[in-house]
Amino acid sequence: MIEANWLIFAAALLICIVIAWWLFARGSKGPERSHRPDVLDEGVGPAQRNQALIDAAAPAAQYDLPVHIDPPAMAGTMAGLGEVIAVAAQEEVDRAVDHDHTPPQTIAAEPAPEAEPAPATADDLRRIKGLGPKLQTLLASLGVTTFAQIAAWTDADLDALDAKLGAFAGRPRRDKWVEQARLLASGDTGGYEAEFGKL
Repeated sequence: MIEANWLIFAAALLICIVIAWWLFARGSKGPERSHRPDVLDEGVGPAQRNQALIDAAAPAAQYDLPVHIDPPAMAGTMAGLGEVIAVAAQEEVDRAVDHDHTPPQTIAAEPAPEAEPAPATADDLRRIKGLGPKLQTLLASLGVTTFAQIAAWTDADLDALDAKLGAFAGRPRRDKWVEQARLLASGDTGGYEAEFGKL
């Protein structure tokens, strides 16, 4: 039956869609307003009153504002960038209040501590288990590039290194870097593989 009258069914479906669209589109419109209220509909009385209140108010410069605002605790060392900037701005305000109008002094950047010169031949430190490319780059920036340097570390050296490793702190002890480096520096591949697994 549908095959014989498909044209009638298609026309009926199209008419239903048009009627449904017309009903929904008409129903979704809000009521039309003929008058839109405006601030000026109230007259000039409220506007004059508001202007008189504004004129009667004292300027902000007449108020005693706090001269110094204490920065949050640890703002200079552990704070975020916004707090550091706020502290620096407060210091500028304090200097201006003291009527010291000398130009701000620039502070030269502290020279980076010189690391030990890297040996001419650097070892592939990634052969140490638990030491990946990020840690190898970090150690290279600290001047550590050979197995012999790592093999010579003491407990004090490991403590100092942990403070510089951030999220990787504790890994040198946990993964036994010093023991691995001793075996690799001496060339004892068999002893290394017996204790730490295949290279």
